[in-house]
Amino acid sequence: MDPCPFVRILVGNLALRFPLSTKPSLSRIHPSTSPCYCKIKLKNFPHQVGSIPLIHANTQNPESCNFSLQKSLAACFSLSKSQVDRIISKGGSSYKLSIEVYADPDGSTCGLASGKLLGKVTVPLDLRGAESRPSVARNGWIDIGRNKSNKNGSSAQMFLTVRTEPDPRFVFQFGGEPECSPQVFQVQGSVKQAVFTCKFGFRSSSDRNLGSRTSLPESNTSRNWLPSLKTDKDQSAKERKGWSITVHDLSGSPVAMASMVTPFVPSPGSDRVSRSNPGAWSILRPECGTWKPWGRLEAWREPGFTDALGYRFDLFHDDIVATGTTTTVASSTLSTKLGGKFTMDMTTNISTPSISPQSSCDLGSGSRPGSRPGSGSGSDFGFGLPLSPQSMYRGGFVMSSTVEGVGKCSKPEVEVGVKHVTCTEDAAAFVALAAAMDLSMDACQSFSQKLRKELRQQSQNFVD
Repeated sequence: MDPCPFVRILVGNLALRFPLSTKPSLSRIHPSTSPCYCKIKLKNFPHQVGSIPLIHANTQNPESCNFSLQKSLAACFSLSKSQVDRIISKGGSSYKLSIEVYADPDGSTCGLASGKLLGKVTVPLDLRGAESRPSVARNGWIDIGRNKSNKNGSSAQMFLTVRTEPDPRFVFQFGGEPECSPQVFQVQGSVKQAVFTCKFGFRSSSDRNLGSRTSLPESNTSRNWLPSLKTDKDQSAKERKGWSITVHDLSGSPVAMASMVTPFVPSPGSDRVSRSNPGAWSILRPECGTWKPWGRLEAWREPGFTDALGYRFDLFHDDIVATGTTTTVASSTLSTKLGGKFTMDMTTNISTPSISPQSSCDLGSGSRPGSRPGSGSGSDFGFGLPLSPQSMYRGGFVMSSTVEGVGKCSKPEVEVGVKHVTCTEDAAAFVALAAAMDLSMDACQSFSQKLRKELRQQSQNFVD
């Protein structure tokens, strides 16, 4: 199936200037000490906050300034085809972006509390055709304030760029919770097609040390781990280890794996996994009959009384065997109660070029590990380059996956930017990463609470 249409709304290149006659002190403030910020709002989306550099009143083109303003991104919103269609069907093609500008002279609020409202800007958005071509909704100076101008005909002004661009993505939906070994479907609108199967299991301590290369065939389920079990029920309850989930294509070939390589254990005197000693997963891809590490996901519970899960995802460089170097491409927190979205988005530049698919894709036929477009052995994506630290510099949306809160049924939905997928193995790696992120919510659950039976190692069942 083809990828799903998405539209991104990018806001950036923000700058603020005041007439010298009305705000002489503010017009001379250096951008690095800007006392102004804005709230960027789009209906049905959480608002985003960004700082606004101040520039001299006689500056016509902010991109000519000698500070870091050029092509800077302040906010990004993503809309699916159904959202775009719904917006267009409700009263025409216009959709409005609003920006509230606040003064915060002492820098104490930073958007967390309301400063003094200086004014508001509204930018109409025409989303007709936005799924197929980029467009600029606004690029230039605009007056702000309740009174748009003073008696001298001058007013505070903000420079901004607002543009829309197509951002096609592959969408995958887990048919069940990852620990229940579900099927994974590719989704396009109301159509679903099975493309992967997942197998959840436990690796023994002898199998957990995944180096730069490990043998590709999975260990079978013959309980060959029994001789190495020397822990009792109490010890097992103090660590969560050995979880793994393997992604297979429809022919049964393994195409990606997520394996827990660092146990999730509580910090001393606590029942929570700490940031100083996080648990970790290795995300692996098949290559020449072996598993090759592609990325590393770490997760922990944030300190204090916050109900937040912290995470960091690092990509291995191609020369991992020689140096083991990585690049961090995602780092944030999620609510353990409400869940949220694990997101990789390298957009830092409002001039990010749009990517248009050049060929269709069929994941349903299945492909052997290592197949590439034109090989005749499986899926043909042909949209870009596989995700690597080097490809990150191209920017843009990479992937996202939904994560439910602790105790809630979770069937992750995964979105992957088409330019980061060239073959089935690329897509499968993101699916494995999404599963690892979802399972990390359970792995970081308080150790005073009992895990569901699917997540408890069989060694515990023998002593229950």
